[in-house]
Amino acid sequence: METRKIQRVSNGTYTVSLPREWAEDQGLSAGAVVDLHTHIDGLLVVQTADEREAARIDLTISDETATQLARILRAAYTTGALEIHIEADGEFTGEQRTALRSVTRAMAGVTVADESESHVEIRNVLNSEEVSVRQSVRHLQFVALSRHREATAALLGDGPASTVADSDNRGDRLHGMVERYFVRSLSRLDEVDSLGESRPELFQFYEMAAELAHVATHADRIASAAADVDEPIGADLAAEIDAVATQARDAVETAVDATFAPDPDAVWSVFEARDDVRATAESIDRRLFEAADADYRTTNAVERIRRTADCAGRIATVGLRSAIREGHTSDDVRVGVDSDEGSDSRVASGADE
Repeated sequence: METRKIQRVSNGTYTVSLPREWAEDQGLSAGAVVDLHTHIDGLLVVQTADEREAARIDLTISDETATQLARILRAAYTTGALEIHIEADGEFTGEQRTALRSVTRAMAGVTVADESESHVEIRNVLNSEEVSVRQSVRHLQFVALSRHREATAALLGDGPASTVADSDNRGDRLHGMVERYFVRSLSRLDEVDSLGESRPELFQFYEMAAELAHVATHADRIASAAADVDEPIGADLAAEIDAVATQARDAVETAVDATFAPDPDAVWSVFEARDDVRATAESIDRRLFEAADADYRTTNAVERIRRTADCAGRIATVGLRSAIREGHTSDDVRVGVDSDEGSDSRVASGADE
């Protein structure tokens, strides 16, 4: 770091010189235009035109499989590029073209602007000012928990498992969009202002969205088990599974609420609920293992419920960090060490290690 003295010119404007070495490295000279970004945290940042132009990505593909191409396109979307140009070494195969169209439909805020036998141009059509990352996380929470609730009902014989997959695309779109705008905020300095959220907030939204996407995945696995289980689950066991699944979902909802509005007491209740779900799931698993006629797919579903509670615990950790950052601590609030391997050990310091 170096310091520079602020000068005042004749019209009252304040100026400060740029480091010569930095300017030359960036290809800047007298008359060049740069962007100045002022932020609510008091920072003033200089950004060059070259950095502005990084919003376009050019890709060339040859013999990539449809699966590989889909992954490449999703990764390019996540970078936050406003335009993605894909050129084929020859012509796209039928499988590649199908993959491109399928993935593009699953990505929020983009459209195919131009295409030919060997070229596809995907362009962003959604302004950042129109995006609410906060609301997208809330929507993802609704989708994930609804899917989880429906999957559990199907497992217990109260609904068809086939309907659970209908909302897959919504969850994927929401998760991808939150990740996209978080990544854009890391390189596009004006994105933070456009989204109306601070960088720490965007990071915690990104973390929450990732965990909620895992909840949705666990719901899918429960639904798969529901479709495969041959015999109905006994009434007593069904009631126990229903109760522990409800507790896991409630923990996720509480954790999200406690992150949006920091609440150390609620955060701690999530850690306790997670441990209760773990203990109950372990007990159910042990009994299923010892039963001669138990279906292993039911055991797999119970494991997914346990993992749902783990997601709640990780979201609660994000909420705890937010609470500490904002000073929401008190002497009578005890929080613990969050771990996927064991229970929380309560400490008075308020640290989550």
